[in-house]
Amino acid sequence: MCSGRVDLSFVLRAFSNGMDGVFIGGCRYNECNFGTHGNYHALNMVLLCQKIMEHLGLNPERLRIETMSAGDGTLFAEVMNEFGKKVKELGPLGKGEGIDEKALKSKLEAVTNLVPYIRLVERERLRVPVKSEEEILNFFTSVEFNRLFDETVGEKLAISQIISLLQEGPLTTGEIAKLIGLTPSEVSRHLNSSSRQRFVRYDEGRKCYALA
Repeated sequence: MCSGRVDLSFVLRAFSNGMDGVFIGGCRYNECNFGTHGNYHALNMVLLCQKIMEHLGLNPERLRIETMSAGDGTLFAEVMNEFGKKVKELGPLGKGEGIDEKALKSKLEAVTNLVPYIRLVERERLRVPVKSEEEILNFFTSVEFNRLFDETVGEKLAISQIISLLQEGPLTTGEIAKLIGLTPSEVSRHLNSSSRQRFVRYDEGRKCYALA
């Protein structure tokens, strides 16, 4: 299967099912077996997913992509041994980052619910229209990418996390902030926005927020 067919949802499903690391292997760049250069799309997806993981408080090194040829058996073994060692060092997903099980589940559910939107944004605004590994890497480490990510994905992701948490029951602003790793003022801003859109409501009796 072409590495370009590995969807963001596949990676998230693996993490949601308890995997501590995900490895994607593909053809060497400009040596695509199918002539589609799907490995560049895979690289784009991985770099975006690593940014999302970082945003969620998960170590992006849990996801890795490497390119090699069918004759690189020794290299493949070396890379897999190295990656396996790194994942063991990081520990179980979530626990290694100090995220409790409930918060981890909420974070993964939140981003999974946004996958259709993220796919659209990635195609329209976060995909480099070139076939160059260097240019793609440069874009994903640029100030422009960080601005676009915060503008298009970051805010939606925070709101999605809040809604996912509130599905479990009402919470205060402080409780939400602790679970998703934002400041109370940032959470208040997202709650006010969600309230205007009638996604959430403030429960005066219990002094907390709940789903509308």
